[in-house]
Amino acid sequence: MRFSPPAVALAVGLSLVSSVGHTKRGDDVIKPLSVAMTADGKAALAAEKYDAAVDALETALAIDPRNRDAIVTLAMVAQKQGLTGKAIRYYREALLIEPNDVAILAGQGKVLVERGALAKAKLNLTRITQLCPTVCAEQTVLAAAIAKGAAAPAMAVQAVTPKPVVEDAAKP
Repeated sequence: MRFSPPAVALAVGLSLVSSVGHTKRGDDVIKPLSVAMTADGKAALAAEKYDAAVDALETALAIDPRNRDAIVTLAMVAQKQGLTGKAIRYYREALLIEPNDVAILAGQGKVLVERGALAKAKLNLTRITQLCPTVCAEQTVLAAAIAKGAAAPAMAVQAVTPKPVVEDAAKP
């Protein structure tokens, strides 16, 4: 008799805890509003409105941080803006969510080639080769980008000969 109230309380508590687990979303279910904001971001990217795209995609990630599509699209926006370091970081974040996505590996590999990191891009190509039992499109595209090599840097350092400054002795 004296154990009945604690036993009932424990039973009620366990039933409530177990029911919470059934209402939890799965890892592959992204909130619909986040998906809609990602679509807006993609549309802005297509229209080359990069600031609007970033705003929409960051909002999508604020709504659901597991939205891998929004992260990849942010990487594409960064790449279009010439921010290769930022694009690589976004691709890395997307790979944390799904490490075996060959499209993300290929996208990161292309940015690595642009950056001049051919060795790291070849590692991505090796990983894609392991994931694709037959030759897939991403593997072909990345192999072609690596073969082409790194493009000329966007800003080259030019040799400039400094001109000596002659001070006028007459001026105080």
